[in-house]
Amino acid sequence: MRLKLNGITIYITESYEEMSKKTASIVLAQVTIKPNSILGLATGGTPIGLYKEMVYGYKSNGVDFSQVKTFNLDEYFPIKKDNEQSYAYYMNEKLFNHINISSENIHIPNGENVNTKEECESYNEQIYSCGGIDLQVLGIGNNGHIGFNEPDVSFEARTHLVNLDQETIEANARFFESEEEVPRQAISMGIGNIMHSRKILLIASGKSKANIISKTLFGDISPNVPASILQLHNDVTVVLDQEAAEEILQREELQEYIR
Repeated sequence: MRLKLNGITIYITESYEEMSKKTASIVLAQVTIKPNSILGLATGGTPIGLYKEMVYGYKSNGVDFSQVKTFNLDEYFPIKKDNEQSYAYYMNEKLFNHINISSENIHIPNGENVNTKEECESYNEQIYSCGGIDLQVLGIGNNGHIGFNEPDVSFEARTHLVNLDQETIEANARFFESEEEVPRQAISMGIGNIMHSRKILLIASGKSKANIISKTLFGDISPNVPASILQLHNDVTVVLDQEAAEEILQREELQEYIR
């Protein structure tokens, strides 16, 4: 199902697998049309299927990533790059080790740099010196965070050091041996970095995301729901599985599109 509402294109798929394939088709089309694309990438459980499909696109269909540059949204702090729970390790395992991307074109915040102010400023400069991001892939937290931009009283514009919410720590504990091992801070692109992307692709799956997706797309624009700022972007595509779309499918303003 495809819906177009208030400038946001929404695809609702039957399953996580279909969601992953649809998302990959958008990303691979971007790379095919513009071989030197700048991609913003996300981590977590939701994009795993996307990256699997991107690897398939490279190995089976010859999609070329040799000119592509990537910028990841965030990284834990402090954490070593070879830690299996670091996002640097995740990206290598899920994607980079399996496609023909140059290591010099991969950008991930350095969770080992104790000078976090320097690291954040350097990351901002790298993004802008490349001309900005063509297509930014986003997941979404249960509290509405994108990147690690947690609910707050204002929108943080640029890459910055974040104190993670307890809800985020608890949600991410499943990737660690215990909750105590989850870092309490992270380096994250800011909302401004994300909103300056030319295209944004938001993906979500599972019933646990249904409520926050509804608030993001139809609620008030507020830093209490960081993802709600996406309503102000002029080129957003949202890809959901049936469970994540559960609440928006019940909204009155969508009924004329669903019938």
